[in-house]
Amino acid sequence: MKYAMFIVIDPETTEADDAAAPSIDGWFDYMIDKGAYLQGIRLQPKSDATTVRVRDGKVLITDGPFTESAEWIAGVAVIECKDLDEAIEQALKHNMAYQGRLEIRPIHSMGGPDDRPKATE
Repeated sequence: MKYAMFIVIDPETTEADDAAAPSIDGWFDYMIDKGAYLQGIRLQPKSDATTVRVRDGKVLITDGPFTESAEWIAGVAVIECKDLDEAIEQALKHNMAYQGRLEIRPIHSMGGPDDRPKATE
């Protein structure tokens, strides 16, 4: 099963958390060797975000993230694991389990434009 692992910056971590964190390079090496690391996306900081929404027919565009929070999503990793227990086990090897926060969600579907059904004319 494929999982998205959201990598979240958490400003409440401590120096002890940082010191206990394993090497991110070790996590990548382990996951790549295992064939479980499928893709990663590193995002620019939340200060570079733009939020777009439509409310009551009006387009609202604002600078910054969609939430007013000190936490922010720094990236996403797509991993392959047999089940949630294994995904949690892999997350515990990631430095951001110590220095931030990881949110794991099963992926509903994947694909790009070529995977969409073609419109009939």
